[in-house]
Amino acid sequence: MKLNKKILTLMLVFGVCATAAVAQITVITGDNIKKSEPIDELVFRAQYELKMLEDTTRSDSKPNSETMMLEVGKKSSLFYGYTTYLRDSVLMEDVKNNVSQELMAEHTSAYGNARITYRIYKNHPAGKVTTLDRIVTTNFRCEEKNDKPQWTLLPDTATILTYRCQKASCRFRGRNYTAWYTTEIPVSEGPWKLCGLPGLILKAEDSRGHYSFLCTGLQQFKESKPLLFNAKGYESISRKDLDKIYERYFKDPVGYVASTAPNVKVTVKDEHGNPIKNYTIPYNPIELPDK
Repeated sequence: MKLNKKILTLMLVFGVCATAAVAQITVITGDNIKKSEPIDELVFRAQYELKMLEDTTRSDSKPNSETMMLEVGKKSSLFYGYTTYLRDSVLMEDVKNNVSQELMAEHTSAYGNARITYRIYKNHPAGKVTTLDRIVTTNFRCEEKNDKPQWTLLPDTATILTYRCQKASCRFRGRNYTAWYTTEIPVSEGPWKLCGLPGLILKAEDSRGHYSFLCTGLQQFKESKPLLFNAKGYESISRKDLDKIYERYFKDPVGYVASTAPNVKVTVKDEHGNPIKNYTIPYNPIELPDK
């Protein structure tokens, strides 16, 4: 398998969440540090730049970006946010070392606002897609059937990271996507839940320009490295109910915290230090109901 010369220098140890973080609200806790278990052997890792337009209500809104990682094993894969991974790895060590809440908060702010907190496992368990996420103080585990997009292969070609790519399109989870994949890496994988093409997806974007993924680097493993999984203590939930919780949280994050974590007090302030009433977070989910 040919892989790009642009190698990433990254830690492999998969950080188990030592913090709960969703959008702008972060709750630090040490009760989620549990041992991860290997479920597969890694073949390679791909890095993507995710751009997402979170606020569609304003004409002057610009997309936010986040670095995402796709770890591909022999039979399954993992897609996650790199900033969240780094921050949680640091905070995990903080909890182990019993550092102060003030220092943990300082470390949290050092990594900025990690918007992507979910971890998506494709084909684990077999034939399923498992999403793990933590909303405030609750861990959720959502298992779905691994429904692959129905792609239309197109004749257009392009070069991405020195790879010759071909174009494909599909409608998937309420959005129309265009993707570029390379058969030079004959793995039917891609970012997020996109997969099912005869090669790795290096670029994908929806027709509205709300979400795009661009591969920025690849790393092949010469030594045996595990793909890790940990869902102990996670509450099973359907996709429909999880979407309802996301919607509820973003509509009223402070109220959600008050109702689900009464021991946690959250105050949202503006740039002048004044409390903000009726605080909401822009919500433009990647998955939409098909009309």
